[in-house]
Amino acid sequence: MWCKIEFNMFKIGAFSYKLDNFQNQNSDFNENDTALEFNTDNAKISKQQQQPKSVPLKKLLAMKNVEQKILNEKKYGPVTKETIFITIQVHNRIEYLKYLIDSFRNAKDIDKALLIFSHDVYENNINELIQNIDFAMVMQIFYPYSIQLYPNVFPGTDPRDCGRDIGKEKAIETDCFNLQYPDTYGHYRESKYTQMKHHWWWKLNRIFDELKVTKELKNFILLLVEEDHYVAPDFIYIYKRMQRSLHLECPKCNIIALGTYSQTLDSMSYNQIEIAPWTTNLHNMGMAFNKTTWLKIRNCAEYFCTYDEYNYDFSLQNINRKCLKEKLFTALIRGPRIYHVGECGIHHAKTNCDVDNTIKRIDMDIKSAQRDRILFPEDLEIVSTNLRHPTNPLINNGGWADKRDHCLCLEMTANKKNDECHKIFPATNDINDL
Repeated sequence: MWCKIEFNMFKIGAFSYKLDNFQNQNSDFNENDTALEFNTDNAKISKQQQQPKSVPLKKLLAMKNVEQKILNEKKYGPVTKETIFITIQVHNRIEYLKYLIDSFRNAKDIDKALLIFSHDVYENNINELIQNIDFAMVMQIFYPYSIQLYPNVFPGTDPRDCGRDIGKEKAIETDCFNLQYPDTYGHYRESKYTQMKHHWWWKLNRIFDELKVTKELKNFILLLVEEDHYVAPDFIYIYKRMQRSLHLECPKCNIIALGTYSQTLDSMSYNQIEIAPWTTNLHNMGMAFNKTTWLKIRNCAEYFCTYDEYNYDFSLQNINRKCLKEKLFTALIRGPRIYHVGECGIHHAKTNCDVDNTIKRIDMDIKSAQRDRILFPEDLEIVSTNLRHPTNPLINNGGWADKRDHCLCLEMTANKKNDECHKIFPATNDINDL
């Protein structure tokens, strides 16, 4: 099997894509130059997919990723080592995003933050909402291998790909493109699921290793938020207090978690810290870690990129169990300062969703905490410490067996090369990193 992808002009991370005549911003792309092409022994592909509608957008987003514009920098900048770095992964659920931004607006010290919105969909109404933020510095970055940009070719869904439930026998009969790569459960890839993991990995590589504003910072901490989260007014205060206290009281803690699915913010939990080995379904909301921890994670990229698991957090768990010498330890605030409000979305079958009622319940929780004067606590208390890492076997969810996904993920990883993937995605050594 061999695959090929050809790009040669702009490089974001370790993966490159072509922008013809970039200096002339009004020029059009040659769509044949920008499409992705793969060739395999079981599928003869010689003609690239033409996508003229999406070609100008590829150029626009490439330019924005190169520009790295920071909004409101004159008012709240410059970015320094004291800046609070928060990244928000955004798809297209603007109703959730509006609530998240409103909650940011009400948070103390948000003016000291740089909010980095990472998008896999380009929509004018979402951009307008973000660009109207006037209470903090803002940057937008755009995942460059999205389904929106490549709807009918990998990393999107090629019409020649095998359907999810086609089965191996039918796949062989139809000679579909990726018949050699069913997952653990006999299913074939679905791009709407693989995109989430790709985007999450690209975003971290981009922010920690490539942005001009972070490249010179030695060991900044990045807080990870998603579009369907909602923050309490004291989330930054708690975040900073945890950083300071854990430096002395839990030096082995390398992840902070500000969200939890099971607890409420009340007079018992408001200042309680729980120390435990990082566990995906307990500690994956409102995570924060520094560049030192990121570099250790990045060095285990194969355990993330080639693991048959479409969820980023379960893939991170695989890294933690099988690769990291110094395991991930979490400090979790039991009284949550980040809430999950996304009752509908790609992971949820529920269709009758009422985000307004969800927000009302959370606001009641927060207002009750304000009345009880338990926000902005003077002291944090470590009430539970568990240093034993689980030994039960990991169970993967599949959805990530296609070699093309493995290679795309690895090639987006800074300083991480795979010999097989190096042939699939030829290096462009004459191009400077952005």
